[in-house]
Amino acid sequence: RGREREKERKRKMAEAGRKRSAAESLAGGLPVVPDNLEDFLHITPLGAGNEVGRSCVYMEFMGKKIMLDCGIHPAYNGIGGLPYFDEIDPAEIDLLLVSHFHLDHCAALPYFLEKTNFKGRVFMTHPTKAIYNMLLSDYVKVSNIAVDDSLYDERDLMNSMDKIETVNYHQELTHNGIKFCCFNAGHVLGAAMFMIEVGGVKILYTGDFSRQEDRHLMGAETPPTRPDVLICESTYGVQVHEPRKEREARFCQMVHDIINRGGRCLIPVFALGRAQELLLILDEYWQAHPELHDVPIYYGSALAKRCMTVYQTYINMMNERIRKQFSVANPFLFKHISNLSSIEHFDDVGPSVVMASPGMLQNGMSRELFERWCKSKANGTVIPGYCVEGTLAKHVMSEPEYITNMNGMSVPLRMSVRYISFSAHSDFKQTRDFVDLLDPPYIILVHGEANEMFRLKNALNLRYQDKNVQILTPKNCQTVSLEFRSTKVARTVGTLAAEQPEEGKEMEGFVVQKDFTHPMILAPSDLDAFTTVPTAVISQRLTIPFHCRLQRLRETLETMYDSVEFEDEPGEDGNADEYIVVHEEIKISKTGSEGHSATVEWDSNVLNDMLADSVLAVMCQIQQTPLEATEHEHGAGEVKEKA
Repeated sequence: RGREREKERKRKMAEAGRKRSAAESLAGGLPVVPDNLEDFLHITPLGAGNEVGRSCVYMEFMGKKIMLDCGIHPAYNGIGGLPYFDEIDPAEIDLLLVSHFHLDHCAALPYFLEKTNFKGRVFMTHPTKAIYNMLLSDYVKVSNIAVDDSLYDERDLMNSMDKIETVNYHQELTHNGIKFCCFNAGHVLGAAMFMIEVGGVKILYTGDFSRQEDRHLMGAETPPTRPDVLICESTYGVQVHEPRKEREARFCQMVHDIINRGGRCLIPVFALGRAQELLLILDEYWQAHPELHDVPIYYGSALAKRCMTVYQTYINMMNERIRKQFSVANPFLFKHISNLSSIEHFDDVGPSVVMASPGMLQNGMSRELFERWCKSKANGTVIPGYCVEGTLAKHVMSEPEYITNMNGMSVPLRMSVRYISFSAHSDFKQTRDFVDLLDPPYIILVHGEANEMFRLKNALNLRYQDKNVQILTPKNCQTVSLEFRSTKVARTVGTLAAEQPEEGKEMEGFVVQKDFTHPMILAPSDLDAFTTVPTAVISQRLTIPFHCRLQRLRETLETMYDSVEFEDEPGEDGNADEYIVVHEEIKISKTGSEGHSATVEWDSNVLNDMLADSVLAVMCQIQQTPLEATEHEHGAGEVKEKA
């Protein structure tokens, strides 16, 4: 199905080249004239196109096919939450790169690796692989309970771990002609943006990134090379985050207000990422306010202890502040925060603060506590991160009077709901400055709701109206085609380079090219010296019945060929072995105990094979009507015709 769609897509593109009026891309008016499909970079969002969730971008250029991220949509269950994999043939994908461990970027990976015919290679950073295993193991358990048609099981997850390879920041790798390396993207521990190069064209995929340093992570790096195409997140559009200190103070005051009125405070978070940032803030705030020491703070996640182990392992990938603290004491061993592995172990008496996952209240501990506490005005929820459309967290931000619980019943919503952005996504200022530094000619916006993406596109278009910058916002399954024409030049090497090339002059040789470098034209004899291409010579030997003498054969061959030599060499018995050489390539010798057969030998190639065929035809003709020169018993020679 995927291959049929691919053929249909290419057919339509070829038609678009003939009908220019129909070649305007809906993704921003980019003209597509595909007279040579190899010159076009095709980019198709299979997810996160005009939406947030199931991030997955498919690229194709010069026959190389790459997938970027492989996530699920948090608002949908089962197959409905997957990227649109039916638009592609997984078996044809060369490379899959995963930017970080959040479910909307990696949770479809076990399904893709184990349930499809994907045969390529998969890369992510070391922390991402470690946390991916933990998060998805928990996701599998929750999914199996909540959804009957689960996408994969624990065994699929374990099998996928064996197929995932790791890459370090700034490590340059090449696979099947695709060069790539990754840079720190901020956002969460181990998050990476990937610089990919195919045929000299550079594409930078940011994934989720944040250029602002926080309490434990460094800000995103700026790659040293200018990309031709920037595929960039647009989550916050033109919004600007408030300064970090003001945001932290406002967050702590929100939590303090709920405690002061005797309520319980729920903070829904992802198990890893912003949770660690908020834990550091709350622990410091509690330390500075003795009146709060009797109010417990719980980190409600079954993964809490294991997650902290990973953070401690990769402490050197965090910012200088955390590294300095770690040299004195472990900053992730909190004084005022306790782990809460399950809701059954929770002593729900009096005011408390619970930070629980998941962050969008889809299910799990955060959903259970929300439904338990939502009926009381004393309680409150502080939502600290971005919420996707279709999730309960997004719904309650509009403060409805009632919500539907997991049992399908309607319950009143009386608790306070406050929102404050601790989301480690790039805001407008960060994105604008990032684009200024990179100055790419093409920008593809993904991972953003349609309205926010549209506002960001307009703001960037206004900023770069004097530059030739194309800003495109493709929807899911909509292909953007960008033309990158290159001059195709081949250079002569070795013996062929001894003569100066002339216009219109034909040249014979092998054309050798590797990984989109300039092709070389060289003689077959130079292959060993200038390439790693293995060479071999096929020697052929054919023996046929032949009763005539070599002298008779030589006389016949001399009438047909310009070069026929009669030679001899010492034999094993001390006598001379005679043989004929035709055009220095075909050797004919008498064989057999009584000399009733002949062997023809040559090194196989097109010309020698033709020459050997003609010599063998002559020998067969002589064998059918031979003239045998015999010696008269008195010494006189005569020629007799033999039957």
